[in-house]
Amino acid sequence: MGALLPLSRESVARTTLPGSVRAPGAARSFVRTTLAGQTATEILGPGAVGARMTEDAVLLVSELVTNAVLHAGTRVEVTCRLRAGNGPEDSADAPADAEPPDRPGIVIEVADLHPASVVLGGPDTQRHGRGRGFQLIGALAESWGVTYHRTRKSVWFRLDTETASARVDAVPEEAPHRAPRAAAPRIPTPPQGRRDRTAEWVDRGGPSFLAEASELLTGQLDENMVASLAGQLLVPRLADWCAVWLNTEGGRLELRRVWHNDERRIEALRATLEGDPPPAGLGAPGTPWPWPEAAAPSGTGGSALTFPLIARGRGYGVLLLGRAGVTQMTEGVVRLSDDLARRMAQAVATARQYTQQATISRALQRRQLPVSLAHIPGVDTAIVYEPHGEGQTVGGDFYDLFPMGGRRWCFLLGDVCGSDPEAMSVTGLARHLVRLLAREGHGVESVLTRLNQALVEEEAEATALGGDQARSRFLSLLYGELEPDPESGGAHCVLASAGHPLPLRLSTDGEVAPAALPQMLLGIDDEPGFHADSLDLAPGETLLCVTDGVTERRDGNRQLDDDDGLADILRGCAGLGAKAIAERVRRAAHDFGTEPIDDDLAVLVLEAVPTSAQELMRAP
Repeated sequence: MGALLPLSRESVARTTLPGSVRAPGAARSFVRTTLAGQTATEILGPGAVGARMTEDAVLLVSELVTNAVLHAGTRVEVTCRLRAGNGPEDSADAPADAEPPDRPGIVIEVADLHPASVVLGGPDTQRHGRGRGFQLIGALAESWGVTYHRTRKSVWFRLDTETASARVDAVPEEAPHRAPRAAAPRIPTPPQGRRDRTAEWVDRGGPSFLAEASELLTGQLDENMVASLAGQLLVPRLADWCAVWLNTEGGRLELRRVWHNDERRIEALRATLEGDPPPAGLGAPGTPWPWPEAAAPSGTGGSALTFPLIARGRGYGVLLLGRAGVTQMTEGVVRLSDDLARRMAQAVATARQYTQQATISRALQRRQLPVSLAHIPGVDTAIVYEPHGEGQTVGGDFYDLFPMGGRRWCFLLGDVCGSDPEAMSVTGLARHLVRLLAREGHGVESVLTRLNQALVEEEAEATALGGDQARSRFLSLLYGELEPDPESGGAHCVLASAGHPLPLRLSTDGEVAPAALPQMLLGIDDEPGFHADSLDLAPGETLLCVTDGVTERRDGNRQLDDDDGLADILRGCAGLGAKAIAERVRRAAHDFGTEPIDDDLAVLVLEAVPTSAQELMRAP
């Protein structure tokens, strides 16, 4: 941790953290140590930094550092400024549009070394699936912002001390036109140390708190994140501690999260609660629960209530809240907690539905691509595959490399028109049918002819059922057979390109030329008349196969393969191995345009390498 540099009315602490998974924890420890130090008391005053302010600061810096590590991947610099403030107190005589005073507070800044990274926090957040941490900042911080430097980007937020916040929130009744000034929306927080005012806070700030909490919970698609976020929202605003149980598939309650405003008590409280879970089928909300002694110092006691998590008529778990030093919670606190519990249940239900659908989708997608690629003696292979759809492992592009017996191997690279689930179903049909036909002894021309016939029949049946609304599914396919040559050390190749970007051959002298002639797409004509091309790959020669996600990669009105752009890239790969060539082509496609790639991308590289006759004879 960096040393504190005392100034007249400001003190600065700074630390640099590695861009690793340990950075968020180190940042939390750094902020806690800084705010608990003597310098914080001297600058901000005794008792100015309370538990709520510390927890908010720790939560927000943890979110920012996590965001920086995940999306920038560089070192992270955390700066904590303690500011005594130098502005005048608010006055009823001050103009309504006057600048707010510089109140006592803390400013925390998280900087990374990736200035090109875009910070998301507005409407784009939901579309990109990022930026949830910035919604938390907008909800908790007094103000926040982003500063771009030439070599780094920093995100900062400000939290006022609790005494300063209380002065801002206390708007005189006789001056209703004077609204509290704030640079960003905040979740209202009950004053610390004044438990008798919690009910007043619930009546005044409860609706705003519930609206902000609903927005944060709604966007979560992980049930554990819902439980974690709910705990951070509830403690210490409505409770001193809370626990969340969720139902498992077998109907058993499983303790997922335990939160306490004193982190030192979390483990002991968790151990106590795990041994005494709530009963299944808990009834009415606000049911009293025996006070666990591990929740507070001996003799303190308090009130604990349970709230069932019910959505769509189904139970999803239990929320347990506890407040120390009170005999019972007020009706307003119970009502607000019950409202939040219902929103938690709805968020958990949505998250589970998403998880179930995602699991089914992944299971179906796994059948569309081969589990592993065959090893070909005398041929070095490499594959790059990047589906375009967010969260998908399979798109409209597909590939395969498999043995067909007799020391021969088959390879294919295809692209179905579209990338929706129907397109993915065609990829599975095509790949498995090609394997079946090849292993039954059909040659290249016969495989393409029979696959074309299957697609044409499939389209005719779809048209008969769906009429004009049936969508045609065309397929481009590069398919070939490889037979290593034990005498020359290379490989004999027979292949055909049906409507697919032509394969390119890189010779040992650096020359690049197409390795096949163009032919018609599959699924268009019932009698296309396919023919095969043949070539011999000498040791050191390479065959490059790509989908149109590479060749049609755009930069404005230009495409990557304009003026033989792909051939130029391959020509520059002379002397490289198959894996290095595949990565070079992938990188070139990404770097060609400034916008993200908007199509599936697949690259297959086959390079003939010297091998012994003994190894070839041992091959199946």
